[in-house]
Amino acid sequence: MAERDDPGTIGRRVQQLRTERGLTQRQLAEPAYTPAYVSTLEAGRVRPSEDALRHIAERLGVAYEELATGRPARLATELRLRLTDAQRTLATGEAEVAAEQYTALLGEAETHGLEAECAAALLGLGECALDTGDLATARLRFEQAEKRLADAPLTSRVPALRGRAVSHYLAGELRYSCYLYESTLDELNRGGMQDPDALLLLYTGVIAPYMDMGAHARAAQAAEFALALAPQVGDPVLVARMHRSVARTMIAEGRMAEADASLAKAAELYRQLQIRTELANCHWMRGYLYAQNGELERAEGELRRAQEMLSARRAALYTSQVAVELADVLHRRGKSDEASELLRDVLGDLSPERGAVHSAAAHRLLGIIAEDARDTETAEEHYVRALSLLERAGAAGDLADLCRLLGDLLRRTGRVEAALDVYRTGLGHRTAPGTTTLGPAPAHPSL
Repeated sequence: MAERDDPGTIGRRVQQLRTERGLTQRQLAEPAYTPAYVSTLEAGRVRPSEDALRHIAERLGVAYEELATGRPARLATELRLRLTDAQRTLATGEAEVAAEQYTALLGEAETHGLEAECAAALLGLGECALDTGDLATARLRFEQAEKRLADAPLTSRVPALRGRAVSHYLAGELRYSCYLYESTLDELNRGGMQDPDALLLLYTGVIAPYMDMGAHARAAQAAEFALALAPQVGDPVLVARMHRSVARTMIAEGRMAEADASLAKAAELYRQLQIRTELANCHWMRGYLYAQNGELERAEGELRRAQEMLSARRAALYTSQVAVELADVLHRRGKSDEASELLRDVLGDLSPERGAVHSAAAHRLLGIIAEDARDTETAEEHYVRALSLLERAGAAGDLADLCRLLGDLLRRTGRVEAALDVYRTGLGHRTAPGTTTLGPAPAHPSL
């Protein structure tokens, strides 16, 4: 199909509008141009100058942009306003409604050849799919958005790249998620592309896969860079997300008061912005913080609040992940039957391709509960399933702990050689604390 601004397309558009208005070529041309020029233009044999198009647009009573491109005046601005509305709908927890808005916007943007707006709508659809746990669709939408922006600067493609990394992380593909984050950071920093928003988005996102892989040193450094970048960022959503992610590294370092303060800052920003998804995630992280600090009653309250908020949003994957952490707290509070029931309910929503790390955590906890009940056969089954999930995901820290549990069980049941093999597997993941199978760390930003 011909481009909308080629001479033939513009000529046909001019002729159609002139005919609709009952004007002759002379009436359209005068006083600045001749009827012959208009005839040649309508035939597509001449590329009109901007001055000529502006003159003709004025005579026809249409906007210059509409005549030159076929797009209604102010269309791009109106689409961007509606994209903002869709983003607000998603932020308040209505992912399915937001997806309908984004789909309609994508259709309109494609009809009128607005590539930037197409990419923004695809990004929105990717975020909707993440919220509902449809990881395959999320990844596809983010890939499509990235292709739309292929000719744009790397900084413009960062949100799509970050979306892809998140979808791989939630699917349990930790190494590939880290690769996407690190390769993008390396290219930005080595190329001197100091875009604080893009860098903060990436450093905040990479903390979670680093932590799950046992790369605590890299996670702490990413958090340090994120905190240093935050004052240069004007988007409060990015800053709030940063505070929530950085809190995780502080918890790992035992800095509980600082982590709580960081989460409080994030929660307050999300309340002001009325972003329910991220506010629920703050309750989730605070529950995790209190659980790590032994404040189990407070932890249960925060996790139940997070689960309630996410369930109301029908965010199935995130709701299931919170349920696993809530079950751990319930077990530690002596409510093992309730914990087991909760875990069995959510395991159907988790799989090796969807929430692998939390699926492994659910099996691990069911194994512990079975061991407490002296059902060693069931315990072993759950531990083996968890081991397979964690090995696939590359979650080194959790894998080492699981190997200890499984090795102890095998040793107690008289299978010493098998226990030694499992212990060796676990030790292999503990020999180099803070490292991963990843390559060199990406170049540092110029802060």
